[in-house]
Amino acid sequence: MRAPLALHASLRAVRLRSSARLFTINAVSTCKSYSTAPPPTTPAAPPKDKPYYITTPIFYVNAAPHVGHLYTVVLTDILKRWQQLQGRKTLLCTGTDEHGMKIQQAAAAAEMEPKKFCDSGANTFLSLANQAMCMYDTFIRTSGPRHHDAVQYFWQKLQQRDYIYTGKHEGWYSVADETFYPESAIEHTLDPATGRKIVVSRETRRTVEWTSETNYHFRLSAMAPRLLEYYKANPAFVEPDFRYKEVITEVEKGLEDLSISRPRDRLSWGIPVPNDPSQTIYVWLDALINYLTASGYPWTPGQEHVAGWPADAHIVGKDIVKFHAIYWPAFLLALDLPLPKQVFTHAHWTMNHKKMSKSDGNVVNPFYAIQRYGVDTMRYYLAHDGGIRDDGDYSNEMIVSRYKSDLKSGLGNLVNRVCGVNFDLETAIQESTQDVWKMETRDRLMQALASATAEDANELMKQFDIPNALKTIMKLVHETNKYIQHQAPWALKAREQKPEQNKIIFLSAECVRVAGILLRPFMPSKSKEILDQLAVDTKKRSFKYATYGADDSYGVGTKGKKGLVFPPLSE
Repeated sequence: MRAPLALHASLRAVRLRSSARLFTINAVSTCKSYSTAPPPTTPAAPPKDKPYYITTPIFYVNAAPHVGHLYTVVLTDILKRWQQLQGRKTLLCTGTDEHGMKIQQAAAAAEMEPKKFCDSGANTFLSLANQAMCMYDTFIRTSGPRHHDAVQYFWQKLQQRDYIYTGKHEGWYSVADETFYPESAIEHTLDPATGRKIVVSRETRRTVEWTSETNYHFRLSAMAPRLLEYYKANPAFVEPDFRYKEVITEVEKGLEDLSISRPRDRLSWGIPVPNDPSQTIYVWLDALINYLTASGYPWTPGQEHVAGWPADAHIVGKDIVKFHAIYWPAFLLALDLPLPKQVFTHAHWTMNHKKMSKSDGNVVNPFYAIQRYGVDTMRYYLAHDGGIRDDGDYSNEMIVSRYKSDLKSGLGNLVNRVCGVNFDLETAIQESTQDVWKMETRDRLMQALASATAEDANELMKQFDIPNALKTIMKLVHETNKYIQHQAPWALKAREQKPEQNKIIFLSAECVRVAGILLRPFMPSKSKEILDQLAVDTKKRSFKYATYGADDSYGVGTKGKKGLVFPPLSE
């Protein structure tokens, strides 16, 4: 939703220090004095058949997509497909964040009306989702009328509960970061391009300007006790755990009330505050509500869970943890609405271990990458090498290396061997049911690995450990290649050696079949090619069949029909 910001710096920026006299709030509303909110009501548990609801953040359309956007989309889609693999109804929401000062300024610079500017940007992100093979159910745009109504309704509910008041807001404000900064977080310097004196944020190096305005505020400070209570009761609310600890530490230090509107004469592109046309709703309050809008909010009584709420997982970059782990639950708790079950955060991509930036010319265009290497290859690389806890370092050389070693020489070569012209997989599968083979230690090890891989990978996926889940599946592929190379079934040519050859081919084919099923969320097209080549029934490609001996009906007509699943890469 926003340009990258370090978590600590962002949180410090919002927590403006009154002692520095940079941020003052003078209540001017006639609202009654506010006391600590009443204890939250316990929402009814969602029904067991509630769809699994997963979201990407909505992406800001002021600039073109980069590889970080593609990464988030791919991770979210993999998690959705993994749930579907297990037979669960799953809903995925993605979309675009289209309001705020940055959009207004970018549209003006492009000499376009904001709506037309957003239409163009939204179409670009929609194209990225489609090219990434993202199985989204909703592509939401915050400029749409349904979202407009949901945001205004949400605002009015907060207002009814006295969580909103008016006040004066002063401080160093960054349009690019949509954030006020304290004096300690800014720096007076010279613009290297013009030599003009400017003031910038120390952390993001973006320009800030002194701003004084009257707007609306949310009583975020009053929500700290309830947030901490919720964090304590839900220790897995944010993953990875070290980012959750950072969030808790920041809340424990104390929260300042949050400015949630901007004067309309300064920001006209956004949703107006209900009953006050002089103010525009703060873009981050507006944006976060998209997750509710997509689930049908405001709901008809009794229909709260039909479209998936509460969300099972928000997938976000590490730069927007604050908004999803502090602001968002605070807004929801204020209205006693169910909170999302988890906020899963991932790290960023660097190049040559340096942050990507347009000025350095090292920003990866995701459309070019997909065109150059193929969507399945890019999905595999991003899932395998992407950073969850720490940043991943993007490398074209590594993409090529992964393709050649893991996919072409590894998985592709294994499929070619199993479906070789000298082997009869159909007969081998039939023979497997007749208990005529002598199982040696090496055979039983492969049998055990084919039986255990699905559950091992599933345990990792439950922890959102996508890279290691993929590596667990690929371990089955690598071990099978070692097995078939060691057993050398092509050397067993005598008639009496045929059962031994069939055993080796069957065990290898079982491992390929299991791996092919488990790779469906990661490489949808290539896994389909593999399972098609093995003639696996389309009804037997789910998680329950991803184990040794679960299917003895495949392999029909496969002899000598091998195809090149991973051809040489055109570099």
